Amino acid sequence: MRRKSVSSKFPRLAVTAAVALALVGAAPATAEHHTPPSRDHDTFTIVGHRGAAGYRPEHTLASYELAARMGADYVEPDLVITRDGVLVARHEPEIGGTTDVASHPEFANRRTTKSLDGVQVTGWFTEDFTLRELKTLRATERIPDVRQRNTIYDGRYQIPTFQEVIDLVRRLSKELHRQIGIYPETKHPSYFRKQGLPLEPRLVDTLDRNGLNRSDAKVYVQSFEVGNLIDLHRKLRVPLVQLTGATGAPFDFVDSGDPRTYADITSATGLRDVARYAKGLGPDKNQIIPRDAAGFLLSPTTLVRDAHRAGLTVHPYTFRAENTFLPADFRSSADPTAYGDLFGEIAVFRATGIDGLFTDNTDIAVAQEQPAA
Repeated sequence: MRRKSVSSKFPRLAVTAAVALALVGAAPATAEHHTPPSRDHDTFTIVGHRGAAGYRPEHTLASYELAARMGADYVEPDLVITRDGVLVARHEPEIGGTTDVASHPEFANRRTTKSLDGVQVTGWFTEDFTLRELKTLRATERIPDVRQRNTIYDGRYQIPTFQEVIDLVRRLSKELHRQIGIYPETKHPSYFRKQGLPLEPRLVDTLDRNGLNRSDAKVYVQSFEVGNLIDLHRKLRVPLVQLTGATGAPFDFVDSGDPRTYADITSATGLRDVARYAKGLGPDKNQIIPRDAAGFLLSPTTLVRDAHRAGLTVHPYTFRAENTFLPADFRSSADPTAYGDLFGEIAVFRATGIDGLFTDNTDIAVAQEQPAA
């Protein structure tokens, strides 16, 4: 495999030599023993993506708690819904890959095939279960081939409700003496609306009941679709974030025949339209610094500059420590599951002017802000 040195790439991306030298030899902090420094006055936002998904099965209270204790400013629950209308935290409506539902014979007849945003998906879906039924299941690691260590926690944790995430964050904010935020994402809103279970009214109601629907609440609400964010803009006082992909288009655009794509949305003109209903942009990090065919970073695009000119903050996703997720510049070996240099990748992206990031490894993102010892 062709490899370039980290230092040779830094000048190309306008990262200073001082930053590069500070990163040489840095090793990832460990999940269990890292004590995060105070970040009370730090304006850079670190979001625990699905909690601390690099160390615990994602979207569990254990994962969110670990991210908070590592120093995350926000934890991010993906929101789906049950048959009885309760918001719960799962990556997707289909739960066969993130729970032990397949081992429950009483739910064997719930396995089915549905069209999820135009793709046929077979499995078990949250909207076919009541909350009481979902609580009999236990979470499992979503990518066990990459994160084999996380599988030792399989079967230990329930599927949490959105309310349980809020309650956890409140408890930890008091214990840790700093305000931890929540950054919920509405998952597949068009899909759930067609199921007769729209996410948005439950989300607004939950924020209202918890006193979190106010402009100074430490809450962001995000979506890959556009229509539901425009609707939520009329009902929520918290900032909204438009998520975008490096390819494709929002499903509500596809579903309605709107020809616009994520590339259109992230154009200079499109970003000005986004700023009419949202305060932030959550792009795929490849939209900020693309990769070549071999996986090496190219020159940054103008996306961060254009978003800032439109008045939008920029929180790209997702920064992960394993080689399989890293640009080739920062991989440590050909082993896809081994840790590479996430410190180096974060430094390069921070040099583009991003305002924050989503990460599965909060401890590394927090440690990256400190000078190397």
